[in-house]
Amino acid sequence: MIPLYHDFDGEAVLVFGGGAVGSRKASRFADEARVVVVSPAFDDRLGDLAEGGAAEGDAGSVELVRAAPDPDAVRGWIDRVDPALVVAATDDAAVNAAAEAGALDAGVLVNRTDVSAADRSGGRGARSVVVPATVEDDPVRVALSTGGASPALAKALRERIEAEIDGAGAMAELSGTLRAELKDRGVAPEKRREAIRRVVRSEGVWKGLQKGDSYGRQEADSVIEEVLTR
Repeated sequence: MIPLYHDFDGEAVLVFGGGAVGSRKASRFADEARVVVVSPAFDDRLGDLAEGGAAEGDAGSVELVRAAPDPDAVRGWIDRVDPALVVAATDDAAVNAAAEAGALDAGVLVNRTDVSAADRSGGRGARSVVVPATVEDDPVRVALSTGGASPALAKALRERIEAEIDGAGAMAELSGTLRAELKDRGVAPEKRREAIRRVVRSEGVWKGLQKGDSYGRQEADSVIEEVLTR
């Protein structure tokens, strides 16, 4: 499987299952997509998400539908919601299988939570996806996946990486600004690339950013000047 980022802004995500797993999946998409959760019962966290979200039907909302669809009814829900992604997160393997088959038949992405990559002798379908653990320092985001084989390992790695990327967001903003400025100054592409590489690898710049953006900028300017005057 090849990792990709997908923009769910303005899209719908249909989640079958309102337990702990369904709640966790819904929360991952709630800030960006319209999330519809179909289940006979709901985790308390889903109730909080639904109450704190946007108006029903808007992007970034969570809508709870109290229903217990059998495998034959799943496709009808997919047709009604018209989602970009279906999440099969019930405790009924037959319903999850029907949700997966219905999504693939409808040509939309599907995330089935009860079957790992290790359990699939034939591999995943072409539109079957894994929702990875993520670590974020905006605008930097790192995705972690074990292919569904070990969520515990993904969580442990996420905790380790959180410390490693502390400050990466500020570095991304600074290096992006510097790159644009160097281009505007007419600095040759090869020199621009070398200068930015030196900046992002400079301990002095990283330490400066910890003190504040202006300190990081001063350190970066020194690094760039050294590169350009060599």
